Amino acid sequence: VQLVESGGGMVQPGGSLRLSCATSGFSFSAYEMSWVRRAPGKGPEWVSGINTGGDSTYYTDSVKGRFTISRDNAKNTLYLQMNSLKPEDTALYFCARRGWNIGTIQSINGYDFWGQGTQVTVSS
Repeated sequence: VQLVESGGGMVQPGGSLRLSCATSGFSFSAYEMSWVRRAPGKGPEWVSGINTGGDSTYYTDSVKGRFTISRDNAKNTLYLQMNSLKPEDTALYFCARRGWNIGTIQSINGYDFWGQGTQVTVSS
């Protein structure tokens, strides 16, 4: 199983970035997926999740209306479109596979495989 994130970078407040997570080694379409972030000096924070078919999406309150999660099951790839970025969005962003049916899609301990992360820095 491999998950490889890309698309991070440095952007000014109000800017946009699109993160991608290319996956391999498992049946991508069979798993719910999420994005989780870790800001400097803080613990992991679940950001957004998506069901297997891509027709149900979930967001933490702080990113609702600004971030959009999506997936392309034909390409085995997960995306996160991030608009109107704020300095508090600065973090290392990980994609993760929900391998265990623990709690809800927001429950971080339900994720069994993670990527290495891509850094997002929002600063003027």
